[in-house]
Amino acid sequence: MNIGLVLSGGGARGIAHIGVIKALEEYKISASHIAGTSSGAIVGALYANGCSWSEMLDFFNSIQIFSFDKYAVNKPGFIDTEKFYEIFLRYLPIDNFKNLKKNLFITATNLLNGELKVFSEGELIKPILASAAFPGLFTPVKIDQDYYIDGGTLNNFPVDIIKTLCDKIIGVNVNPFDDVVENLILKHSYNILERALKIKNANEFSSKFEACDLIISPKNLSNYSIFYLKNIDEIFQLGYKEAIEILESKKGVQFLKQENY
Repeated sequence: MNIGLVLSGGGARGIAHIGVIKALEEYKISASHIAGTSSGAIVGALYANGCSWSEMLDFFNSIQIFSFDKYAVNKPGFIDTEKFYEIFLRYLPIDNFKNLKKNLFITATNLLNGELKVFSEGELIKPILASAAFPGLFTPVKIDQDYYIDGGTLNNFPVDIIKTLCDKIIGVNVNPFDDVVENLILKHSYNILERALKIKNANEFSSKFEACDLIISPKNLSNYSIFYLKNIDEIFQLGYKEAIEILESKKGVQFLKQENY
């Protein structure tokens, strides 16, 4: 049985994906196809490469987004996205999709023609960087003759990419939208852009969720910033606990029975 795993974008909240993967492994669920956007593309690539949940946490602990050496010079953005290449190379030493142990699909947005690009073959790390390049903050990534930014700009929950390839699909949404947020921060331009993207995504997600057999949406993620990696263990636990709760629910039990049929 082909099991698909859809991992949404969500910045640092994407660490919750790792907690979900840990829970799935404990229940002997292994995805054969992964579709990821932004932080979902990062976790998806590490998972597809065979990294354990602890190795994935180590990866995020090793990243310092706002360190001085990452600042962009003469590029459109504050952080130079491509300066993270060497960090990825430590965990993905063979920079090619063909070396992965699972089928992986990554989305990014082409800045020049305004279209969504799905990467599933060829070089691996640049498409990951492109998919996670939050517009305005991170510089676009050049691949061949085109420039790419965050895949979440056009498709933050890419279930449509793998729905015809899989018998069952598990979707993980780590980019929650709250109608009323008591501590909503709108001090910076990226706060406004983040909120605008959340509103856009909220309108799209409801129909996309219907294509999934299980949806895991960890609670309380809105309490954490999408850019600061200071609460890694807490965010990880939110994903893990929510996944366990869903897997032990009536719908989860039914899913497990069908998966083991």
